[in-house]
Amino acid sequence: MEYIPAKTIITRSKKPEYWFGTEYNMNIYKGCCHGCIYCDSRSDCYGITSFDTVRAKENALTIIRDELRRKTKRGVISTGAMSDPYNPFEKELELTRHALELCNAFEFGIAVATKSRLLARDIDVLEDIKEHSPVLCKVTITTSDDALAKKIEPGVPPSSERFALIRELTEHGIYAGVLLMPVLPFLEDSDENIRRIVHMAGEAGAKFIYPAFGVTLRENQREWYFDRLNHLFPGEQIAEKYQKKFGYSYECRSPRSRQLWKVFTKECQDAGILYQMQDIISSYKRPYQLEQLSLFDL
Repeated sequence: MEYIPAKTIITRSKKPEYWFGTEYNMNIYKGCCHGCIYCDSRSDCYGITSFDTVRAKENALTIIRDELRRKTKRGVISTGAMSDPYNPFEKELELTRHALELCNAFEFGIAVATKSRLLARDIDVLEDIKEHSPVLCKVTITTSDDALAKKIEPGVPPSSERFALIRELTEHGIYAGVLLMPVLPFLEDSDENIRRIVHMAGEAGAKFIYPAFGVTLRENQREWYFDRLNHLFPGEQIAEKYQKKFGYSYECRSPRSRQLWKVFTKECQDAGILYQMQDIISSYKRPYQLEQLSLFDL
């Protein structure tokens, strides 16, 4: 494992109301070895060289401890935005686990985004945190088809195992759901895929699904993505479809996005699954806000 210097690790969120109500961000690792063909973090604007190599931040736990100690306002800390906190090296290093333990010790909440079943290892720490602060687990799933998932996300468990992770989390009382993003145009943007994902999420006990019916492409990532499409789906001319439909647009919204939204919202409403950001934030934070009001009344 290569270690890189870091001055700070926990930073303030700019607009928490737009992204799961998290007040802080925490990234312990840099780079990712999942190999997902659509990852926006590969884009040039982030300046991450050798993106497929995972590196850990030097003295991460000491920095996190000191930063938590200095915070005058508690809140929910998000992890997993730029690099999956449960990469294969985490199994041995346990940096994410120990960071969660620090969050628990200083009574901060946590919001984890991952594609890894290794998250289940830390259910015990998440249970401790939720005794005093909100806990939110977001599991990224973009297709109901395990074979397709293996192609476009080669370094992570198949979708079926990620649904099983959600079930395990919810059975332990952890607030968990699906990040349905990106839904790749011409590959995943079918009514059937959306219906199956909502159905499988409901069976797993997911509390929410938050979607994005499209993908973002920027410099470097666009070229990588098109190359992988040509390699994985030879003769299907999917990259050419992108170039014809979207050109060099940053946001490549599915041509079927309106239809998909209608299908998605109906299925979620029928299943009792939340999908609006403010509803999700309110739902997972409400018990703690009510508790604080009750204590204030006393």
